[in-house]
Amino acid sequence: MASKATKSSTVAAKNLVIDPDTGVSVRLFLSVQAIAKGTTDKTKIPLIVYYHGGAFCSGSAFSKLFHRYAESLSARAGALVVSVDYRLAPEHPIPVAYDDAWAALLWASSFSDPWLAEHTDPKRVFLAGESAGGNIVHNVAARATASPESHAIGIEGTILLQPFFWGTERQPSETDRDDGPAFAPEWIDTLWPFLTAGEAGNDDPRLDPPAGQVMALHCQRALIAVASKDLVRDRGYRYATWLRLGDRCREVTLVESKGEDHGFHLNPRAGASAVKLMDRVVDFINRRGHRPIAAAVDPRRVVLKSRL
Repeated sequence: MASKATKSSTVAAKNLVIDPDTGVSVRLFLSVQAIAKGTTDKTKIPLIVYYHGGAFCSGSAFSKLFHRYAESLSARAGALVVSVDYRLAPEHPIPVAYDDAWAALLWASSFSDPWLAEHTDPKRVFLAGESAGGNIVHNVAARATASPESHAIGIEGTILLQPFFWGTERQPSETDRDDGPAFAPEWIDTLWPFLTAGEAGNDDPRLDPPAGQVMALHCQRALIAVASKDLVRDRGYRYATWLRLGDRCREVTLVESKGEDHGFHLNPRAGASAVKLMDRVVDFINRRGHRPIAAAVDPRRVVLKSRL
């Protein structure tokens, strides 16, 4: 079921219900520039499956905040963005969000919608998300690694922006908090049991993925973005390090935004740091080929490529 498509000067958009039984929906954003170029093998564009943030219990693909970001991503990257409106806790406890996210990837990679079939390159599929959405990207990628049904999906890259990972052992960025965190560690400690209806604690591998799982991910390229003031910054560093050390991901890019906190890039009044981060995401999506990154001395920053 589809809504009538709308069109701005840079992006066309439409809503689709992809599973009538669950009500899971998506909002598609298609670059007007891509439409104007017509459709040939040479002009087909990347497909980005985007999972919004919001701690698994708030936000929507249809909210102004995440609509604006997905629309901007489509326009800047010249890509088709599938923004997924997955179901939220506590009404729909974890793992419902993961199941919806997986269903959306399978739907998108079927290319059954005319926009997808006509305009996107099946070999240039990206998974992207911030915060909880970044966590979803990891868990969807892990499921794709283990699932035979995903072998035909051409996932070129994953993009995790300030991904929400947590655990039972504090990381340095969670204990040395002189700058006033956006979220208190003690509050984060209570979140996962709430989101899972008491079925899991902070040692859940979906929240605190083990090194072996991260190192085994099938992933051509990955971009992990952290913010220097973010409570979960060091978990992003560690995740990127494990990806690099696993040698299964051919390119790992870690970008740090100095002086910024969790979710800063979504703020409509965000400044130069948000623009620079978007520039890096767009470059990552549209760059062909791979740039191997040599290990550095500091294991936490073994894949650190640049600071913004």
